[in-house]
Amino acid sequence: MTNKVLVTGATGLIGLATVERFLDAGWDVVAVSRRQPKLPSGRSVTALSVDLRDKSATADAVGSIDGITHIAYNAVYERPDLVSGWSGDEYREVNNAMLRNTVEPVLANADNFQHISIQQGTKYYGVHLHPIPIPARESDPRDAHENFFHDQEDYVAQMGAKRGFRYTALRPQLVTGSTPGTLNVLPAIGAYGAIRRELGEPFGFPGGPSFVWEAADADLVADVMVWSAESLNAANQAFNVTNGDVFEWRSVWPAIAAALGVQAASDTPLSLAEYLSDKGEVWRRVAERHGLRHSDLHTLTGYGDQHADFAFAYGAPAGPRAFVSTVKLRQAGYTKVIDTQQAFSAALKSLIDQKFLPPASVHVEQLVGDGSRGGN
Repeated sequence: MTNKVLVTGATGLIGLATVERFLDAGWDVVAVSRRQPKLPSGRSVTALSVDLRDKSATADAVGSIDGITHIAYNAVYERPDLVSGWSGDEYREVNNAMLRNTVEPVLANADNFQHISIQQGTKYYGVHLHPIPIPARESDPRDAHENFFHDQEDYVAQMGAKRGFRYTALRPQLVTGSTPGTLNVLPAIGAYGAIRRELGEPFGFPGGPSFVWEAADADLVADVMVWSAESLNAANQAFNVTNGDVFEWRSVWPAIAAALGVQAASDTPLSLAEYLSDKGEVWRRVAERHGLRHSDLHTLTGYGDQHADFAFAYGAPAGPRAFVSTVKLRQAGYTKVIDTQQAFSAALKSLIDQKFLPPASVHVEQLVGDGSRGGN
């Protein structure tokens, strides 16, 4: 029988990459999102437009699809007050309901359902609340705080045991990629660079204290989802996911500047969310001049500007203390890695190529090409 995967959050950062990766692997894919996904590859995909918060509408839409064997669950509800909302009751309750609204009609209509993968993250370990163990391991005792990641993992484990399917929980660290309008920090960084260039302002790192961190490229996370759907080593397991290296923002800033076609400058501490909040008209001018796909700045950045303030440790006494072990994933058989600096640069180039960001300056590209700039 052909494997048929339902991918939720299909216009999101990981969701869109997951659709592409399952198509690459020859799967029958059904994409679920509120908006019709537009794949970077240009391929078409069966799509359901539905808000997973609506139980009845989700049951009607998802329950009408026959033969679903797998779910790749990437949907997430975020509040406008992004970081503070991570600790709210509504955040937890809505996200739990969305998962149930998806899974239950699938199980009611599927004769051969085999596996579900769910996305978590280092908030599972409480990184948004306090320092976490170094490194955080999947075997660590569950952190004592209310979290829908905990609830969702319990739910799929219990349903799997009852209905005979497998689950995998993935915990990526700081996911980045080439999709706008999500929690992705890179479109916000790109917009910041373009606006600074437009206004003749320096492109300095806007964050706080220096710290070392990890990231996970969305394409890599999506690839792990495809692997976990078929690998018995992933059955009923949780895995941390990172690119496989570490980085420091100031060290990668010259490469980010080069990808955007701006000159890196000395630190310029500021809140990216506050800075971009009144730059809509400047962005509109840039977007119209270059024929970009989004002339509305918030459509491009989503909550990425708020996430960037957290990721940059702006206004904080120290950066997030968050390192996770990926030994378990490697031992289970998934061994692919990616260089984080290269991943940032490639994602920004893709955002430019897709006309979400303006072209890079030829002058800066030439400086990089002749070796006159470091850090690239």
